[in-house]
Amino acid sequence: MPLAALLEKLYARRRFGIRPGVDRVNTLLSRLGNPEKQFRSIHVVGTNGKGSTSAFLSSILNCAGHRTALFSSPHLVRFSERFRIDGVECPTDELARNLEAVLAVAPEEATFFEIVTALAALVFSKEMVEIAVFEAGMGGRSDATAAICGEMTIITPIAVDHAEYLGATLQEIACEKAGIIEPFTKVICAEQQDDVLAVIEKKSRSVNSSLACMGREFSAVWNHHGALDYKGIFTSLMQLAPGIPGRYQVQNAALALAAAESLDSAGTPVGSDALAEGIASAHWPGRMEFVPGNPPLLLDGAHNPAGAKALAEALADYPCKRILLVTGVCSDKDIDQMYAPLIPLVERIYTVTPSVDRAMNDENLSLLLTKMGVDSRPCATVAGGIQKARSESVQGDMILVCGSLFIVGETKAWLENSDYSGIRG
Repeated sequence: MPLAALLEKLYARRRFGIRPGVDRVNTLLSRLGNPEKQFRSIHVVGTNGKGSTSAFLSSILNCAGHRTALFSSPHLVRFSERFRIDGVECPTDELARNLEAVLAVAPEEATFFEIVTALAALVFSKEMVEIAVFEAGMGGRSDATAAICGEMTIITPIAVDHAEYLGATLQEIACEKAGIIEPFTKVICAEQQDDVLAVIEKKSRSVNSSLACMGREFSAVWNHHGALDYKGIFTSLMQLAPGIPGRYQVQNAALALAAAESLDSAGTPVGSDALAEGIASAHWPGRMEFVPGNPPLLLDGAHNPAGAKALAEALADYPCKRILLVTGVCSDKDIDQMYAPLIPLVERIYTVTPSVDRAMNDENLSLLLTKMGVDSRPCATVAGGIQKARSESVQGDMILVCGSLFIVGETKAWLENSDYSGIRG
């Protein structure tokens, strides 16, 4: 059956919504013959930076000669983006064959993300990968990816997000995220607030897992040449040039380097050349992605307050006369907190309605932003927002597109004249 027809069946599973827990995906993996046991796995959890960190690590491992898979979500334009082997998206025909097999044995109540997670395990096993990097969805302990046993957990910065599912406080969210840590494994952790770090330290101790933290066991800084200097657990590397742009990538790159170092020390050969080459050759679309033109576009997936703050700091590296912001969000976002770092930097805002479930209407978003004291104009669609911004731009302006990965995906699809189907999960 063609992939398009199978995806219609898969997308219908969204009616089950988000259901925390691993029982259903465990059942599905068992029916598939437990393909997840055919390769080693590394979990990447957190709130911001999961995708970039995963991309950096998979690139390093691939450069070291290991057959490496990467599972990520959501996709920007194509469903196949979620499944990469040695940096290459899974071919459509192969994806279709495996998805058909998964759907044939999926429990009736299995959710979209549970089926996609099992599909990744099946694809990676048939591709005979050695190591798979699994980016968690929004959770940790109750995330579908937790059904796959990981030998290492990387925890990116944790902030308040998806509170209706993960908990109302940072400590509750941290407890959920850290719950994925397996006994007697390695944990690589980003800099965190003290109360969040305390939760992670407690969980690591309780399962006898060793913890290495950014700013304590390893660190990284931008030097005055604009390159990255890394002081690691076992080695130091100077003058690194990350392939994924943005000042905020310093921590994501450092997490991947520390993880790779730890794997090397435990018997998985990596080497300093692969560390440097992997960081330099990493690619992750939709994160500070610069699209040349007049005016140029800058696409970034910032979609919560912490991400917006990091984006605002990174904009200093993109000198321009004015910034025109094209943005849209999902309805569960804290508008005041999310846009506060960006409003002082932008000249005008063009709001759009993302083509996904639970999108905030562009007119409602525009009213909220106007009340915050910024010139805001509803434009309905992504194409309408970008075209309006272009028509009102002058020489030296830049158009910034952010607010949601789905907005970034829509923009990329429009620029490429490709079909777009926004899927949460």
